[in-house]
Amino acid sequence: MRRVPALLAVIVLGVCLLATAAHAAGSPQGAPAPGRVALIGVPGLHWNDIGPRRTPNLWRLAQGSAIGTLSPRAVATATCPYDGWLTVSAGIRTSTGGRCGVPPVPEPAGGGAVVPGFDRLRGDGGRYSAGALGAAARAAGHCTAAVGPGAALALADADGRVDVYAATPDALPDAGWSRCPLLAVDVDDLIRPYLRDGVLTKEPDLLSPAERAAAVAAADAKVGAVLERLPADTAVLLAGLSDHGGVPHLRVAMWRTPGGTGRLVGTASTHRDHIVLLPDITATMLVQAGVEVPAVVIGAPWRLTAAAPLEEALDIVRRADLRGQTVRNATRFFFYGVAALQVLFYVAAFVLLRRRRALGGVRVAAVALASIPIATSLANLFPWDRTAAPTATLIGCVAAIVVLLAVAALAGPWRRHPFGPAAVVTGVTAAVLLGDMLTGTTLQIDGLMGYTAVVGGRYHGLGNVSFALLATSVLLLAAAGAERLVTAGRPRAAVGFIAGCGGVAMLLDGWPGIGSDFGGVIAFLPGIAVTALLVAGARVSIVRLGGFCAAGGVLIMAIAFLDHLRPPADQTHLGRFVGQVADGTYLPVIARKLDAMLQTMLNPNLMPIVVTALGFLVFAVLRPGTVSAGLVPLAFERSPMLKAGLVGSLVCGVVGTLVNDSGVAVLSMVLGLAVPLVLATGIGMLRENGRLAPIGPAGEASPGPSDGPSGGREGSPGTAHRAPCDKPATDSSGRAEGLPGLI
Repeated sequence: MRRVPALLAVIVLGVCLLATAAHAAGSPQGAPAPGRVALIGVPGLHWNDIGPRRTPNLWRLAQGSAIGTLSPRAVATATCPYDGWLTVSAGIRTSTGGRCGVPPVPEPAGGGAVVPGFDRLRGDGGRYSAGALGAAARAAGHCTAAVGPGAALALADADGRVDVYAATPDALPDAGWSRCPLLAVDVDDLIRPYLRDGVLTKEPDLLSPAERAAAVAAADAKVGAVLERLPADTAVLLAGLSDHGGVPHLRVAMWRTPGGTGRLVGTASTHRDHIVLLPDITATMLVQAGVEVPAVVIGAPWRLTAAAPLEEALDIVRRADLRGQTVRNATRFFFYGVAALQVLFYVAAFVLLRRRRALGGVRVAAVALASIPIATSLANLFPWDRTAAPTATLIGCVAAIVVLLAVAALAGPWRRHPFGPAAVVTGVTAAVLLGDMLTGTTLQIDGLMGYTAVVGGRYHGLGNVSFALLATSVLLLAAAGAERLVTAGRPRAAVGFIAGCGGVAMLLDGWPGIGSDFGGVIAFLPGIAVTALLVAGARVSIVRLGGFCAAGGVLIMAIAFLDHLRPPADQTHLGRFVGQVADGTYLPVIARKLDAMLQTMLNPNLMPIVVTALGFLVFAVLRPGTVSAGLVPLAFERSPMLKAGLVGSLVCGVVGTLVNDSGVAVLSMVLGLAVPLVLATGIGMLRENGRLAPIGPAGEASPGPSDGPSGGREGSPGTAHRAPCDKPATDSSGRAEGLPGLI
């Protein structure tokens, strides 16, 4: 049907225009007045280190500052001091690679210094690596002053030079503190105990509590000395620029600026009120000094957000790290558990269906298994992080929600409809994910199937796993709605329903500041189109599929271009990618995502889900009598639209696997949600029918009469291979054969 692509294009264009109009109504925040700015970098500093008695100088600074958490993620999961300072210098996440420790000691040059080997750090002609901060200051006619090796690296210009340099705060003359509008100080007391031969050790428990306290006290004293010598009108950024001990954490961020007292500090980069990034420091220093931020810098300036008294703010930032650490540690075994449950389910379903036993139990297990993903998001409605055992409480919340959702799906009045329980699960999944996107994705962050700021892969919007769940639930649910329209003789309305539901969900998924999902749009559009084509009875070819994938790419680039037209401080990673394409620095981004995608292909907790679910589905279709007692073909024959929704979901999963850095995680979640629900629907149809199809000697369903999905005529769509489930055989007593009590 030729109307399908045109209808999709009209809906997408209309939603784009509406979203663009709504988006243009916003107004960017004003920039602070230019002045002097100082960065105090304390690599490894954690909010748990700070207290009124332990760190009096840091405590006083916190009392007069806006506070937040810094995600120090550079390239590796745990960031070493060298990479932390280097990322501030470059304004983009970057790394030296290999073994990592502290920055090199600068070589004196006149009153300043030169960072040795800086040409190597620039890389690729200096287009995107170290020196962006210092070069921008130099181009604006400003000098730079640095104290310590890390500070020199951060402020070095394109030649690796800083104008004023001192190894320690005591060595910098009084005039040096006020000479330049950009100043940086390296306070490395927390890092030195973790160094071995100049390289940072990965032993997280290397220091005893007393040794850690001594290191924190030394850092606090040095920060106090720096604050005393800074001119009073200096804006101060203090940041825990890196990790130590190999374990990533959220680190300290403070911003002493007019109006900052009693406020949280956030940034447009994260869309969070209390989380900032390393590249944001680069942008903030330049804006504070009145210097134009180069296009190569991907960070956004810090901004004052919600009002919060100090104790309340400290509770927020400390719990942010606790939540992230809990989720990071729990996911290690949670996904193994989910994979094990998936494998056990398919093995048990194979055995029980082959023996025609406990089909009701299989249906319950299928619905419960499909409820797990959305339960991980709903668990964040509860304050599990305030309990004495947050990990156990989080897992308990997920388990309780799975039970409640499964009971609701299987016990409500909709249970009488074969697709009823599946409709409840997909409806709740779609509604929760869409509602969460529209309200700031507060359920995604620190979710077991979401993302955490501690890991630092994503901070807002829809993650790749959640995209897979959204696409699958929307397409399956829309296909069920289209079934009614087709039955009522309105196939065009059915196609429009698929395109409309899918188009709106796709635009929300990809729109900057809502879903902000680049690869999701590329995968979602062909899934919607394939579903609509199958509902329309049209043929799906490889050429058409490739065209729809290309159309998804064009659409997301158009959305990203609109984002790129906004001020740099308000752009998301979509708009910044357009800038990287324009200046030729996009290849490292693509290479990094491609490498991440390929690494997932051997993931031990994702591939079992893909292999078992795909294997079960394929053999359930090819050998229905052997694998699924004919239930899957029965579901497809009685509900051709369900088959269309499943095929469209699989298209989303396969394309999403190839274009997202989460790789096979996308396909595993599509299969993990869709296949159990299709099987549950087949069992529901069997309950409605009253018996199992007899199985022939070759393990296939025996031929028999069929009445078509719409009640009647042989030869109608979807009846060619139907198992004879409509006319129950009876024994000598007249009772229906089969397995009484099993459904």
